[in-house]
Amino acid sequence: MTVTSFRSPPWLLGTGALGGNLQTIWPALVSKRLDGRAPTYVRHRWTTPDADFIDVDWLAEPPGTHSADRPLLVLFHGLEGSSASHYSRAYAQLAGRLGWRFAVPHFRGCSGEPNLAPRAYHSGDYEEVGWILDRFRRLHTGPRLAVGISLGGNALLRWAEEAGETAANSVRALAAVSSPIDLTAGGHAIGRGFNRQVYTRMFIRSLRPKALLKLAMHPGLFNREKMLCAGDLYDFDNLYTAPVHGFRNTDDYWLRGSAKPHLHRIRIPALVLNARNDPFVPAASLPRPQDVGDHVTLWNPEHGGHAGFASGGFPGHLQPMHERVAGWLRARAGV
Repeated sequence: MTVTSFRSPPWLLGTGALGGNLQTIWPALVSKRLDGRAPTYVRHRWTTPDADFIDVDWLAEPPGTHSADRPLLVLFHGLEGSSASHYSRAYAQLAGRLGWRFAVPHFRGCSGEPNLAPRAYHSGDYEEVGWILDRFRRLHTGPRLAVGISLGGNALLRWAEEAGETAANSVRALAAVSSPIDLTAGGHAIGRGFNRQVYTRMFIRSLRPKALLKLAMHPGLFNREKMLCAGDLYDFDNLYTAPVHGFRNTDDYWLRGSAKPHLHRIRIPALVLNARNDPFVPAASLPRPQDVGDHVTLWNPEHGGHAGFASGGFPGHLQPMHERVAGWLRARAGV
C-alpha cells in the first residue's frame, strides 16, 4: 500500500533543495517555542547486558493514573537527538492528549551523560533496539507501538527485519519517519554542498567531542589527529563508528546497516514515511512498492523536508503529521 497525500503550507513552500531545507530547518528551530510548555519526563536508568547504561525518559503521568492497559508509544530518536528534540516533544504532547504512555530511550551518549563502554550507537543498531523493546515488553502489559525518527527509524526497521515473526511479541506496529534507509545514498547526500556546510558541520560539532572523550576513557580507540581532521560523517564513521561497532569501514557499515534491502522481511505493520524533498534522503534512493512486502506501507509525499512536516498558518506547527502517524499506528494495532 502506498500513501501520498501531504502538502506543506504555502508560506513554507519552495522548489527543489530550497523547499526541502526550509521545511527541515524551520520546524526544528521554531517548534520548540510554539508547542507550549515542555513535557515533564521521569528518567529511568537501565543497565545493559555489557554493564553499560541507557537512560529512558518516560512522560510523567497524572497522579493516580492506572497505566497497565493503556497503549505505550516508544520513540527512537535521530542522530544526536534526545527526548528534548522537537519531534520528541511533539509526540510526547500527542501521547498525553491520547491518554497513552510515552517513552524515549536514549541511544548511548545522547542523554547528557557519557556512557561507559567504548561503543556508542549507529544506524543499524538492531540488537540494541531489540534489547530495549524487550525491556518495554516486560515492563508494560498493554499494547506497544514504536516510532523511529531518522537514524532511529532505520535502526527500528533493521530490528523488525531481523526479528521477523517474533517482532509481534514486542510491538504491534511501527513507523519510521524520515529515515535514511539507504545509508550510502544518504551519507553521500549529506556530505555535499549546502548539506555539508550546514548539517554535516552541526553533527560533527556534536559527535567529535564525544568521540574524543571516548578516546580519553579508552586510549588507543582511534587516531586522535585523524579525528580532529575528520570533515564529514564518512570520515567519522571510518575512524570510529565502523570499527568500534564491528564493521570493516564506512562502506561496510552503510551497506550492512541499511534497512532498504530487507524491507520484504518485515512481518508486522510498518509505515515508512519519507518526503521526496528530504535533503538527507535522495528521492531516487527511496524504495518502490515492488521492493517491500505486504506488511510495509510506503508514504512519500512531495513535501515535508527531513523530520519537518509543518502544517497550518504561519508560523506553523507539527501536530497534524504526528496525528496521522499515530492514527495509522492505532488502526493497524487495533487500539
